[in-house]
Amino acid sequence: MRQAFRITIATLALALFALAACSVPSTPGTTPGPDSQAASALQVPTPKAGRTRPLIVVLADNAGTETTDFVIPYGVLKESRVADVLAVSTEPGTIKLMPALQVRADTTTAEFDASTPDGADILIVPAMHRTDRPSLLAWVRAQSAKGALVVSICDGAWILANAGLLRDRMATSHWYSLSELKKQNPNTTWVRNRRYVIDRNVMTTTGVSASIPASLALVDAIAGRAAADATAKRLGVATWGPEHDSAPFGLSAGRVAVAVANLLSFWGHETVEVPVEDGFDEIGVALTADAWSRTYRSEAAATSIAAMVRSRRGLLLIPAVASRPGQQVLTSYTGASATALDVALENIASRYGVATADFVALQLEYPER
Repeated sequence: MRQAFRITIATLALALFALAACSVPSTPGTTPGPDSQAASALQVPTPKAGRTRPLIVVLADNAGTETTDFVIPYGVLKESRVADVLAVSTEPGTIKLMPALQVRADTTTAEFDASTPDGADILIVPAMHRTDRPSLLAWVRAQSAKGALVVSICDGAWILANAGLLRDRMATSHWYSLSELKKQNPNTTWVRNRRYVIDRNVMTTTGVSASIPASLALVDAIAGRAAADATAKRLGVATWGPEHDSAPFGLSAGRVAVAVANLLSFWGHETVEVPVEDGFDEIGVALTADAWSRTYRSEAAATSIAAMVRSRRGLLLIPAVASRPGQQVLTSYTGASATALDVALENIASRYGVATADFVALQLEYPER
């Protein structure tokens, strides 16, 4: 199982002794970024017979799916109102999002196959814990064979690679994974310095935060630039092009030391409460919870007096019902959805220091503002 979206303590300990003092060199075996129009022009398939607009499936594995990789495309595409969007899980029941939150999907893969034999028009595959599960890979391959545009977010690229969908294509993924992906998939051209890469009927993205620009690129391809710009404006997104500088993203001795120190902090660790109620902004909550759960000093929990709450755009969330004395409770964020991450990083810097906020942004592959 791979979780490049959350760097493990074993990796950190090894890196502390092995890395140079300031930075890591560019990932070997990757290209700096394609210039060809074929790699950047996104075309979505014509909706299948009987549909007036595309049907988009955002896939989740119940045992572990990255929080914002799943929630952001769902929320952005729902907000755009240019497609029908379904959250689909591999099994019935609760989906454990990583590193925070629990949700329920609209339907399962088996139910979707029974009700929609023609398949999705667009399939979005987030990073998941289980990247080589045969039934999961077979389902993704089947959707591609039925004509779906397949989009991986962050380390969802492992699933596409294991399903054979990246062979002889250009692709990208989280900065932490590119070297190993190149090693195991030499027939793929792995690309740096692009937020997202398109090669025929496959789209891949860099780290976790690339889910926002990639989702807006899909809106543009479906309904045009005006629709994408309007959606971006409502969400508080200033730019969403493929441009990306990969150079700042890498482990260094200093960053590793910050993570290890946080894990071993004398002051211990805490749970940060993110209050939710019906109509909550799932994009803002996901960004906030994801960031606070990557400090190595805290984990985030959505809390409510209700057993289940429905988000602004229709996602069903299973909160922690009651708070515990002494837990930090965040003020409910009411700003633009996408700017919640900037606010979270500012608050993390205030509470734990700028170096910890930097380490969180590193994991999310979020450019410095």
